[in-house]
Amino acid sequence: MATLKYSRQRESIKEFLTGRTDHPTADFVYENMKQIYPNISLGTVYRNLSLGEIQKLSSFGGADRFDARTVPHCHFMCTRCGRVMDVFSEHIDKSLESIAADFKDGQISDYKARFFGICKECLKEESH
Repeated sequence: MATLKYSRQRESIKEFLTGRTDHPTADFVYENMKQIYPNISLGTVYRNLSLGEIQKLSSFGGADRFDARTVPHCHFMCTRCGRVMDVFSEHIDKSLESIAADFKDGQISDYKARFFGICKECLKEESH
């Protein structure tokens, strides 16, 4: 893959996403980048989010969300409020390693596991 030319806007987008745990949409990133770069276009934001340095989360219903964490992990979506959260679990990793070892029809190199349910904040509201 060719090395990308340095871009202040791309670095600002990556910096904005790094350390976030809320998995924002491209529109949310765009609105925040406009505060720094008033002339930035939504297309520029989408292009920079699609360069492979940022993980795109689809299939959660609604708009795609983005995650700058590159370490292997899964995601959970609350079916009540729509919040998307990271899931880290050695049990999941071991299970998926076992599945990959048992798979005889090819070689598994990556996985994306998604979990759906109700987050603890929505459960708290439900109990009141």
